[in-house]
Amino acid sequence: MEKNIDLFLEALASSSPTPGGGGASATVGAVGTALCSMVANLTTGKKKYAQYQQDIELIIERAEKLRIRLLELTDEDAKAFEPLAKAYAIPKDNPGRDVILEDALKTACSAPFAMIETLRSCTDLVIELSSKGSKLAISDVGCAATLISAAAKGAIMNIYINTKLMSDREYAEELNGKSIMLVREITAKCDDVYDVIAESLGGAPL
Repeated sequence: MEKNIDLFLEALASSSPTPGGGGASATVGAVGTALCSMVANLTTGKKKYAQYQQDIELIIERAEKLRIRLLELTDEDAKAFEPLAKAYAIPKDNPGRDVILEDALKTACSAPFAMIETLRSCTDLVIELSSKGSKLAISDVGCAATLISAAAKGAIMNIYINTKLMSDREYAEELNGKSIMLVREITAKCDDVYDVIAESLGGAPL
């Protein structure tokens, strides 16, 4: 969170494992949420949308909190990877390695799952803004929908890579199942918003 975008992308492009796909997904989600804030800020106070004023004010407040949360998760994802990196470094003949590795794999899933839960709330903003936001910025709502959907798909990849290696298959399959259900909901809703907006602008669903 303390790096500017150039430094973040430089770190992302390096051979360092963090930031990685999880942090990138959280950041992309934050960008999508920032677009929701922008549209709401362009809408607030406009006579044409006076009937939605209270709703728009709530959207501005919610979007700011969600954007900050996603940026926090960019850092949390990197921190959650640290125990896993240490676990991989333990010699394979160490009798305690398997237990430590299992716990680290579960810890590494915590941030990406929190991202997905947060992005689910972001999806509600997109849906609301698609009907209540300024039509002059409706394309930005479509962009936000795309970024939030992409962020959710990226986040779940960072769950899959860890659950695949877990010995506790019941836990792994339960986490995968919950994650898949949420991501499908997010992407379906975001895709619907995108398609409706694209058609309204003379384009076509993709």
